[in-house]
Amino acid sequence: MADKKDTEQKRYRALAFVKGESLAKEKDSHVSEDEIPTWPYLVRKEFLAAIIVTIILLVWSIALNAPLEDPSDPSVTPNPAKAPWYFLGLQEMLVYFDPWIAGVIFPSLIVMGLMAMPYVDINPKGNGYYTFKERWFAILTFCFGFHILWILLIIVGVFMRGPGWLWFWPWQEWDAHRIVADTNYDLTQFIGIDSKSLLGSVIGGGVITVYFFLGMVIPFLFLKVTGNRTLEKLGIVRYSLVAFLFLSMMGLPIKVFLKLVFHLKYIWVTPWFNI
Repeated sequence: MADKKDTEQKRYRALAFVKGESLAKEKDSHVSEDEIPTWPYLVRKEFLAAIIVTIILLVWSIALNAPLEDPSDPSVTPNPAKAPWYFLGLQEMLVYFDPWIAGVIFPSLIVMGLMAMPYVDINPKGNGYYTFKERWFAILTFCFGFHILWILLIIVGVFMRGPGWLWFWPWQEWDAHRIVADTNYDLTQFIGIDSKSLLGSVIGGGVITVYFFLGMVIPFLFLKVTGNRTLEKLGIVRYSLVAFLFLSMMGLPIKVFLKLVFHLKYIWVTPWFNI
């Protein structure tokens, strides 16, 4: 006898019919009026750009000499002792921050930010095409952090820093015997409080805490009041991460400005670390 399950006919019921265009597209579907295929239009432009850059580099390398310095002498330390140009941004940050911040914390934050970028970017627009209007925050943040901050620090380290890591304008001659009397102050010393005391440490830590707290809360409240859906899409965890990374990046130009203008050395002084 045949099994009863084999003889029964299966019945299906449609729950609902959804009207609208299918999300799936055919492989050879026609391109809309505001789109163009990647091949050959984009690939052709990128190939031409690569050829032009290669020609410029070839002409540059043939026309301009790149002389090497004297052989390395372990008994003579060059003045100034500069790192390779791509590390001069880190070396320049040592003027404004302690080594553990300039050489460890900031590079780690850069790597963390790059790793977190795919997970915090909730904007689906701009994938596969270039747009500034729809991704202005991401584009401006990258341009400010890389093209302005990082490249500017490298330019300063290459062209502005001379013997003793002193500041020399490009038209000034490097004087190895130049002495500059530069007096630096900690934040609490401006109000007559010893920065190494307990009160000075508490005030400095409070300033750093208030900076990050207000930097996170004010945009949060603004997005809440204006009804911006960005906060809803991000969520509190991703918003906090983005705000922390952005405020950390902005801390660099703020500290540079305070050091160059007010000769401010440290904001927060503790027995273990200084900021």
